Amino acid sequence: MPEVRPSTLLILLATALCACATPPRPLPAADTFAFANRLSWGANSASLRQLETEGADAYLGHQLRPSPDAELPPAVQSQVAALEISRKPMTVLASELEEQRKTADAMGDEGQKKAAQQAYQQHMNQLARETATRSLLRDLYSPQQLQEQMTWFWLNHFSVHQYKGPLRFMLADYEDRIRSHALGRFRDLLELSSHHPAMLVYLDNNQNALGHLNENYARELMELHTLGVNGGYSQHDVQELARILTGLGVNLAGQPPHLKRDWQSQYWSRNLVEFNPARHDYGDKIFLGHPIRGRGSDELEEVLDRLARHPATARFLSRKLALYFTGNAPSPVLLDRLAQRYLSSDGQIGAVLQTLFESAEFRASLGKDFKDPVHYVVSAVRLAYDGKTILNADPMLGWLNRMGEAFYGHTTPEGYPLTASGWASPGQMNTRIEIAKTIGSGNAGLFRSAGPAPVERAAFPQLSNALYYRYWQASLGPATRAALEQAQTPQEWNTFLLASPEFMYR
Repeated sequence: MPEVRPSTLLILLATALCACATPPRPLPAADTFAFANRLSWGANSASLRQLETEGADAYLGHQLRPSPDAELPPAVQSQVAALEISRKPMTVLASELEEQRKTADAMGDEGQKKAAQQAYQQHMNQLARETATRSLLRDLYSPQQLQEQMTWFWLNHFSVHQYKGPLRFMLADYEDRIRSHALGRFRDLLELSSHHPAMLVYLDNNQNALGHLNENYARELMELHTLGVNGGYSQHDVQELARILTGLGVNLAGQPPHLKRDWQSQYWSRNLVEFNPARHDYGDKIFLGHPIRGRGSDELEEVLDRLARHPATARFLSRKLALYFTGNAPSPVLLDRLAQRYLSSDGQIGAVLQTLFESAEFRASLGKDFKDPVHYVVSAVRLAYDGKTILNADPMLGWLNRMGEAFYGHTTPEGYPLTASGWASPGQMNTRIEIAKTIGSGNAGLFRSAGPAPVERAAFPQLSNALYYRYWQASLGPATRAALEQAQTPQEWNTFLLASPEFMYR
């Protein structure tokens, strides 16, 4: 296969690095392609057809209010249905894995024990890989593109790290629950994250008990999930919230604790999370200046209501949503409008997004928002193969690992950066050009299934097509046009387009 000339790639790299500081020529504000490119994981023929058929208003309405009946294409759905995470609910996985772990730990022969423990860890890794694969398949092929983008946004907002304890088998359930509320009411998202074993394990609330306070989750619940670092809370509020959160933990054993008769009515357990009244601080508290009567798990419900409806939460989330969808912090005027819409709609995310998408700042940002690694990889595959179903997502997972944005891979709870400064480095751009070359040459391995009896399908990317001539061509600057004109093979042409500075933006 002909080699892509390194000299031209170096020129594109230099141009792309300059573009990180000065974005390429913006697309017209009303351009159909720019709008579809921002609301989706990357415009392709299907998203553009949908937008043009429905019209901008109806398209936006359908994206903001996703249908529960929307389905993936049959070939994609069959892949998702075959995954173990699709066949077994989290509670069943917990039971099976706990038995596997106990059996391994009880083995007397050290060699057998080590092998069994390794098999347990590999099983956990496989479940996490399946969850990431399913995420990519949904991002690539779901007609509900905005819902999939917002699922990623909230997973990053309520970030967990997969290698904390037994968290890996919990990821699929965690993601599904977030996805179901990704465009709904923020209070519901806050509820599900605070009552999910993945969050409680990751931020150590299963270690938080009367007399042994652990403040990790209490602090991040305010600093990262709701009020923001300057949200007006104090260290005393962190301590009081930690007291309120005592007793809320994770039970993988499946057996309820032995409790005194007076506490048995207060105990509850669902979806591996339990409230153990023997571990709860029943004293009264003062939180954000308001008295909280000590009475058990209902204390947390009262606090979540207050946090979700707090003006600081409205501003913190509005700013973060604007950053995600425009690449810039909103002006004070727009931030006020978004925050007011949040408060007047009782935290309806879709309502806030509609206000954002109708703003002049959003329209002016089209074509100027630098793609993070996930957007770059997914948009490249969506454009290159335009709906053709991949058979193996492992290459995409590998690219994301190389670029530092692996699914569930951020070790600290603030999540990945939402702006260009977190990603626009020479090393990052060089890796993107290597990925562009791999995809553009047709050697990515996306159409060769994994396993002992792999299936391979022919699929060569054809980027010089009607989609390019109708939409992409008009947005390209002189340097990119010159590079494309110099391409001597389809492989080179594909690589130059995917490595162009214009393709780095959405």
